[in-house]
Amino acid sequence: MLNLRVLLIGEEAAGVQTLRMLAGGPHTLVGVMASPAKAGGLSPSVWTVARALGQTTWPAELVKDAGFAARVKSNAVDLILNVHSLYLIDGEILRAPTIGSFNLHPAPLPRYAGLNSVSWAIYHGETVYGVTIHEMVPGIDAGPIAYQTLFPIEPSDNGFNVSAKCIHEGFELCRRLLADASCSPHAIPRMPQDLTQRSYFGRAVPAGGLLSWSAPARSVVNFVRACDFYPFTSAWGNPWTSMAGRKLAVCSASLTGESCLAPPGTVRRSGNDLQVATADEWVVLRRISIDGRFLDPAYVIKSGDRFGVVPAAA
Repeated sequence: MLNLRVLLIGEEAAGVQTLRMLAGGPHTLVGVMASPAKAGGLSPSVWTVARALGQTTWPAELVKDAGFAARVKSNAVDLILNVHSLYLIDGEILRAPTIGSFNLHPAPLPRYAGLNSVSWAIYHGETVYGVTIHEMVPGIDAGPIAYQTLFPIEPSDNGFNVSAKCIHEGFELCRRLLADASCSPHAIPRMPQDLTQRSYFGRAVPAGGLLSWSAPARSVVNFVRACDFYPFTSAWGNPWTSMAGRKLAVCSASLTGESCLAPPGTVRRSGNDLQVATADEWVVLRRISIDGRFLDPAYVIKSGDRFGVVPAAA
């Protein structure tokens, strides 16, 4: 079994978990590339944890500098492992390790390449999702697939839940990559992606984040779920709506299964719930935000109010 020399490029919780595994494992962690720590985060950053563990650190943005490939080679790096870092890595650096450079992508490639994949999948109503480790090439998320696993998205899952599943499943795929690479570099699968099945998403937020109550209830709730990473912040923010000229964000909502004939956006009280009419059924408002403050909707909205309505997307 080979003792691998690994360079980790990572961010977020998945990067921290992978860092801890590598630091406590049988292989040599040559260094860690991450964004320098910012104050006020809800959890420790990869940079902070790496420093606390006494690891060599470099700013992640150096992956854009072809000259850094010389340092990769001088450190005899066998494997680059990229976990949730968003910088595009220069091709010279990708080719520098003796075994290869691999990326953990939180989506079932070739579908959902690009950014904010979890949110897009929930927004589109996916019920099966997955994570992929692929070999990196200069194109974005386009390299051969090494490992992939699929899992269900439950109707109650939000962005936070699905991201947690991705971290758990992705962590196990990283273990498989290291195990195979340490036995024989040729044991790592490399299956070309069927790029005819590829879907790619960038930074844009659907409808600019505007929630349309004239859409079907499931579409409304899926949009809210896709943005719900509480207690963390979503890259999309929360979908917003308006009432009497006042803008507010919908942070949590759920289906009732109860059909409605009221005009979309109409508010009613049903028991302890505040519900809003959509194109086909009532939706329960669970949590809203105004000016960045989370509120119980019952404190600021009453039965008979009506939210602003825009036409549903075709």
